[in-house]
Amino acid sequence: MSTEEGGSVIQLLRMRLHALNDLALTLKHVHWNVIGPHFIAVHEMLDPQVDAVREMIDNTAERISTLGGAPWGTPGVLVAERTWQDYTLGRAEAINHLGALDVVYTGVIEDHRKAVKATDSSDLVTQDLLIEHLRKLELFQWFVRAHIESSGGRLATGPHDSESAAAEKAAGQARGKP
Repeated sequence: MSTEEGGSVIQLLRMRLHALNDLALTLKHVHWNVIGPHFIAVHEMLDPQVDAVREMIDNTAERISTLGGAPWGTPGVLVAERTWQDYTLGRAEAINHLGALDVVYTGVIEDHRKAVKATDSSDLVTQDLLIEHLRKLELFQWFVRAHIESSGGRLATGPHDSESAAAEKAAGQARGKP
């Protein structure tokens, strides 16, 4: 890999590191702020996801170091460099959080997929790492979606919903509203 390619991969991984750090914090935030009749199911579902995402964070940071970069995992750098807004829900019903988390997972997965494509010819080792992340991220999104999907397979949320819109739509479906 050339120095230029290595620098590009490091920058790509730096953004994945930010996204994963943000995801771990968001999952823990939901874990602490979920309420309602499905509290315990969601509360207990999230801790293993947090643990797995933290492992992804460590592997990503170590790959950055392996390539000669310096991983920055501080909150200030994450906030300064991220391209997305902070999670918008506080204390809320489980179904609301699950609708919003589906949007969060979609964003992380879409960006991971772009990173996989970007490493297609330059760094298959990094690509393999990202593909392994995708296996788990997609599994976790499936866990979330199982709560906001109808028996006919229709998600309560739309493909372009914001977190708050997805939360409201998921809650509406749970209350039996179309």
